[in-house]
Amino acid sequence: MESLLKSIDTTRVPRHIAIIMDGNGRWAKSRGMERSAGHVAGVDAVRRVIEAGSEAGVEYMTLYAFSTENWNRPKEEVDALLHLIVVALERETSGMIANGVRLNVIGDCSRLPEESMESLRRSIDATSKGTGMQVNLALSYSSRWEITKAVRDMVDAALRGDIDSSSITEDTVSDYLTTRSIPDPDLLIRTGGDERVSNFLLWQIAYSELYFTDMYWPDFDKEALYKAIVDYQSRERRFGKTSEQITRLEDQI
Repeated sequence: MESLLKSIDTTRVPRHIAIIMDGNGRWAKSRGMERSAGHVAGVDAVRRVIEAGSEAGVEYMTLYAFSTENWNRPKEEVDALLHLIVVALERETSGMIANGVRLNVIGDCSRLPEESMESLRRSIDATSKGTGMQVNLALSYSSRWEITKAVRDMVDAALRGDIDSSSITEDTVSDYLTTRSIPDPDLLIRTGGDERVSNFLLWQIAYSELYFTDMYWPDFDKEALYKAIVDYQSRERRFGKTSEQITRLEDQI
């Protein structure tokens, strides 16, 4: 079967893809395995999707790896997840370097164990010279936490006289988010069958295209990502404008 990669319009590739990687536990349960086996299999899916994104020309990819709500899971599962992150980073860093991938992290890293933070620091430093896709791992992240922190930081800045509260704009708010140097996602993908955004990049996905699939994350492969990109390219992105306005703007280019 011919790869869908050849069907992608290289001039209209989403610059930034955000992914809610859901279904690891259910994937394992459906196979009579422990939930932890699903998380291990999910790491392989991460590698495939990073490679596929790079091949398709995606510039940024943000992966929802561990939410602030995930801290409420059983301690054994949380510990296993965080240890898996360490193991995965040690195993995958050389591949990211070879593919020119730069690693970044967003989230409340103050809650992460030192072992996890040290692995992140090593991988971020080792991949810092990459000239290809930037991969943002959302760890101990939630959008409400991020927006609340941004409000606190803006209030503190206003009290110091660094900013004038009357001049705060949408751009100002964006500058106080953890994604301040990253363009908003063009496409949000969620695997696992649920059709919600689960407190992920709520500010940033205001005009993102949403793509939901029943496929569990460990089964998500390169062709699945290409299919999502092809579907994205079939849509008209109006950003509040009419189709006629979009057509006129395109004719002027």
